[in-house]
Amino acid sequence: MSDTSPKLLARVPITVRWRDMDAMGHVNNAKYISFLEEARVRWMLGVEGVSMNDRIAPVVANTNVNYRAPIIWPNNIVVELYVERLGNASVTIAHRIVDEKDASVLYSDGNVVVVWMDTQTGRSAPLPEAVRQASQ
Repeated sequence: MSDTSPKLLARVPITVRWRDMDAMGHVNNAKYISFLEEARVRWMLGVEGVSMNDRIAPVVANTNVNYRAPIIWPNNIVVELYVERLGNASVTIAHRIVDEKDASVLYSDGNVVVVWMDTQTGRSAPLPEAVRQASQ
């Protein structure tokens, strides 16, 4: 029997800051996307052979965030990243933002499509082998 659950790429702890809140007293929705970006960059920098300064670099093509519950300050959260789909030039990364102390508290979920592109031509480029290997 094979395991069909998505591969966990990373669990990245993040401390919620006072300035992340909005006038309603909870974390602003736009900050969720910043938390996801921080987690993705930390994961990518941990993949041996990947640099954010290479000619072939990742760019976000699509972001989908489902807001499930408000995040209140003070708080510590964890961003979980999973492989949802590997393409020729892209990877779809599923994400969940959960409470650090109780992972059953789901603040958001969704996915992000990251495409590798040639920064000089602006065209998509093959997914780097290091990323493919780290994602399988």
